[in-house]
Amino acid sequence: MRRRIAVIGAGPAGLTFARVLHRHDHPVTVLERDAAPDARPPGGTLDLQEKLGQRALDKAGLLAEFRAQSRPEGQAMRILDTDGTVLRDWRPGPDDQAHPEIDRRQLRDLLLGPLDVQWGRGVTEVVPGTSDGVLVHFADGRQETFDLVIGADGAWSRVRPALSPATPHYTGVTAVETSLDDVDTRRPDLARLVGDGSVAVYGVNRAFVAQRNSGGHVKVYAQFRAPLDWHAHLDLADVEAVRSSLLALFDGWTAPVLELLHHGTAFVHRPLYVLPVGHTWTHIPGVTLLGDAAHLMPPLGAGANLAMIEGAELAECIATGPADLDAAMRAFEERMWARAGGWAKITTDGLERLVSPDPAEALALFDGVQPS
Repeated sequence: MRRRIAVIGAGPAGLTFARVLHRHDHPVTVLERDAAPDARPPGGTLDLQEKLGQRALDKAGLLAEFRAQSRPEGQAMRILDTDGTVLRDWRPGPDDQAHPEIDRRQLRDLLLGPLDVQWGRGVTEVVPGTSDGVLVHFADGRQETFDLVIGADGAWSRVRPALSPATPHYTGVTAVETSLDDVDTRRPDLARLVGDGSVAVYGVNRAFVAQRNSGGHVKVYAQFRAPLDWHAHLDLADVEAVRSSLLALFDGWTAPVLELLHHGTAFVHRPLYVLPVGHTWTHIPGVTLLGDAAHLMPPLGAGANLAMIEGAELAECIATGPADLDAAMRAFEERMWARAGGWAKITTDGLERLVSPDPAEALALFDGVQPS
């Protein structure tokens, strides 16, 4: 008898989990609160590491398709001083597949493939330990029970409270995102500034990153240390007011970088939240967490990679049909906690250095991880 399995959340964690189970011909119900795949912007580009995200795609049988769509050239990175001086200029080799980039939308579509996602199924509560299994309450008032529920529903997970009282806390760093379209045609000067990958500038408690996506689209992130209510005097829907406020924050920085703010079409406020480093919970049969629901950390390239490898490994664990699935899931959680705890410390320390009183800390951080 096959178990009734639901994964809540159709992000990288949930879709990778479902796709690997599908490859093993194991049924799974995918529940997503969004009404449709394009109900909200999917976000920017992701770099998938060989031993994490790419390994997960290999387990799903999708590695060749990923490599056909990904952008190895997107690994390029240039760091400028606030006056525009080029401090570092890293470019990938012709066969470098360490962490090529792919747009989130492209990755989502790749993972969706044949999966049948139930869109518009928002979850309000998960109750383990009922006589019929794990009870899932939906926003529309309906209820369903499953033998196993996987919470892959992100930072503000509705599954997490069934396992842990932890909630995300503000890091003290806020990002404001904007974007530019068709830069190669409309603004070739800014296209050259960004290059094939990313350009970053680090100042005192400030950081500025512009990153190329596919199709001439560029995402721009202005980051700074500030109270959570830093925008109390602003209407965040007022594009020109937000633009003026950001330009004041980065006053004196090189004009070409500020041009990216001048040409941004809209601004999205993204305060950075994290879960405690080393977040764990007491194991409860029938429920577990993946990705940001389990270990939300600063967005420094680890989150999606961890989410995907966790989804793939848990799916393989279930598909192999261990005699004692609960014991196998306990062992999976222990491995996940150990790996994620290490990455949470790395990314938390990294954010402290990237948005720091001493901009030299950011440069030293990259020098430690980039090839010489």
